[in-house]
Amino acid sequence: MATDQARVVVIGGGITGCSVAYHLALAGWTDVLLVEKAQLTAGSTCQAAGLVTAFNPSSTMMAFRRYSIELYRSLGAFETVGSLRLASSPKQLRELERTASRARGIGLDAGVIGPEEARRLMPAISPESLYGAVHLAGDGHLDPHGATHAVADAARALGVRIRTGTRVTGFELTPRREVNAVVTDQGTIATELVVDAAGMWAPQVAAMVGAFIPSTPVDHQHVALKAVPGNELPRDMPCFRDPDNLVYGKSEQGGMVFGGYETDPVSRWEDGVPWDHAARSLPPDWERFAPLMAGAIRRFPFLADAEAIRLVCHPDAMTPDANPLLGPLPGIRGFWVAAGLSLNGFGGGGGIGRAMAGWITAGDPGVDIGPYRAWRFADVYRDPGFVAGLARETYADYYRLRFPYDADVAGRPRRLSALYGPLQDSGAVFGTKAGWERADYHDPDRAWRRAGRDQAAYGWTTPPWFGRVAEEVRAVRERAGMIDLSSFGKIEVTGRGAMALLQRVSANDVDRPTGSLVYTQWCDERGGMVADVTVARLADERFRVVTGAGYVASELAWLRTHVVDGDDPVSIHDVSGDLATIGLWGPHARDILAAAARGDDVGDAALPLRRWGSIQVAGAPVDAARISYAGELGWELTTDASWAVTVWDALWAAGSAHGPQPFGYRALDALRMEKGYRYYGTDLTMLDTPFEAGLGAFVRLDKGPFIGREALSAARDAAPDGLSRRLRTVLVGGPGYQTVYGGEAVRRDGDVVGRLRSVAYGPTVERTIGYAYLPADLAEGDDLEVDVFDERVPATVARDVLVDPAGDRMRG
Repeated sequence: MATDQARVVVIGGGITGCSVAYHLALAGWTDVLLVEKAQLTAGSTCQAAGLVTAFNPSSTMMAFRRYSIELYRSLGAFETVGSLRLASSPKQLRELERTASRARGIGLDAGVIGPEEARRLMPAISPESLYGAVHLAGDGHLDPHGATHAVADAARALGVRIRTGTRVTGFELTPRREVNAVVTDQGTIATELVVDAAGMWAPQVAAMVGAFIPSTPVDHQHVALKAVPGNELPRDMPCFRDPDNLVYGKSEQGGMVFGGYETDPVSRWEDGVPWDHAARSLPPDWERFAPLMAGAIRRFPFLADAEAIRLVCHPDAMTPDANPLLGPLPGIRGFWVAAGLSLNGFGGGGGIGRAMAGWITAGDPGVDIGPYRAWRFADVYRDPGFVAGLARETYADYYRLRFPYDADVAGRPRRLSALYGPLQDSGAVFGTKAGWERADYHDPDRAWRRAGRDQAAYGWTTPPWFGRVAEEVRAVRERAGMIDLSSFGKIEVTGRGAMALLQRVSANDVDRPTGSLVYTQWCDERGGMVADVTVARLADERFRVVTGAGYVASELAWLRTHVVDGDDPVSIHDVSGDLATIGLWGPHARDILAAAARGDDVGDAALPLRRWGSIQVAGAPVDAARISYAGELGWELTTDASWAVTVWDALWAAGSAHGPQPFGYRALDALRMEKGYRYYGTDLTMLDTPFEAGLGAFVRLDKGPFIGREALSAARDAAPDGLSRRLRTVLVGGPGYQTVYGGEAVRRDGDVVGRLRSVAYGPTVERTIGYAYLPADLAEGDDLEVDVFDERVPATVARDVLVDPAGDRMRG
């Protein structure tokens, strides 16, 4: 091999790999070598239909897509014809209105037009069952081959080398598990940094260094149709997307290229994609495609007379949550991933390349990369069958109307709490989180069941569980409630190096006496929040980190990544499945716990707020942590999973005189929002700082060095007059339930100034509550508006904490 060294080796010659290579060179890292086992575009890239839209409810993906369009346009590889996203049902129209509001909330000027205007822009569509559309004039399409080569040529012009016909077969690592070289079938390439952009093959490439990333190829089909005489489509016809009919498409040579999303898709190669698969398509399946053809004919009736040129079947890599896999993989220094694009190939490709280059060269991806972190999936996702089921489901949901309260149905039940039986007995309706079955709410008059696509039955109206959830909230506020919190992530950090590691990653000071509970954020170097956790000090060199169910893998990775050379020994283990946790909260919680923990003192002196202690309940050893996500007196009671039912039953029996009630996560959401508590991933992200989130009281800049300290100090010093924005509590509409779900645009004097983050109805205050980052000069009582579907609903800036702002109830 002529070249055997590069600063960066990019693996994969699709649009993602070419974009990463180009943007690395654009950032000044020109010593980049891209290797591709076949030829450029030989994977999913070459088979794409090439439609690109900026429209997406994710602020990160929308940023990726908007930049991608700019990039392709600047390279002369994009045809701007606009797009129409059609509503073929009243429910879909409401979804378009909601999504347009969310798009406006993150900076895209989008609105819904009527059916007449949609037909003016696209006369070929049938007026039947046409209720409206979203028109985006800047959208369009491209030739996948031409666009990829345009990016590759731009990369070459900056000095990037591209070598095709070169398959990666392994890696050389140092004893410290640092990338040292890439081994290929054409020789070895010395390098210290690799980007795995190998598309469908990315999991197999990652496995060569002992890493794990989940994605599954799922078949996708599209067809090219000849022009129908008398119904030739103009070249500048907007692209179309018709989710109700499951199809999308564009005009081509007077005819049409269209594809769609099957409701019962086929996955393949779940245990590895053949290395010799490249640009060839797979045998098409006309029978599977028939419902999509019927959908296209409903919208374009003349297609019934169209002659097919070719039906293309090709697999696309889908992750379990339909989000890409981006970033460095913990434990293998120098190994990065940009894969699992999940139908976001050309739309995301340009922006992903820029984000990856910024992240690699300057430590700043420029967007909230949190939902896309390559290390976010825990060990439960190592089962290829489970992952494939979720991949098929996310694919089928790509156009199928999925309502905000709908739950996943694939692969269930996967993880069951030790308390699953008692919850079944109480009439639990189970949702799912990170594979765990969790009670959304309880209906004691009915048999237990698993929630699924329930909202289709009641649509955009008050949910049928509204009254049940309100009752659960009132039980916690007025008496006592019990909730299974076993799905919460629990990580044990032990050893002489435990304290130093936790101090390094925590913004708060965790160097407190044994028995302390410390609430803290973990920040990146820019001061953005990467985690929101509680740290319990169980012993001098033993700590337990508690986090959300979906963030265990992310927190494990963050901890392991920040163990540095010279640290004392430290052990980091996920113990989530070994332990069960019960939340016991409410005015009578102490009475119940005292009766169940006979002989153990649970008074304020023995178990003060934000402390934990060891007690026994019915013979079971229990860690009683005086902390409450509901804002009421109470404890999180953690025990070995084998004791969980014994403890639950003992608490239930002890509380017979106090009327306790089991409650679920919908009630917990309402309780925590009435109390002003935040939720990571929605209210707290990598683009928000603790100060902006109202969590400055949990940042100790004077404790010594920690990750993000310099950025947070600089931000504070740069704004002597205060922050420019902060997270505020907003009351939406009047009394009663409002159909808001999060993400809706928030206006001040007609201008969009933010978007709703978390949303819940608060039964205690009898109002719909939202959080939003808003200009800091807004005062309590100021008027706002929220774009709710096609209306602007009045809203008001409220005090941050609506229930018990002084915290007296938690103190008991």
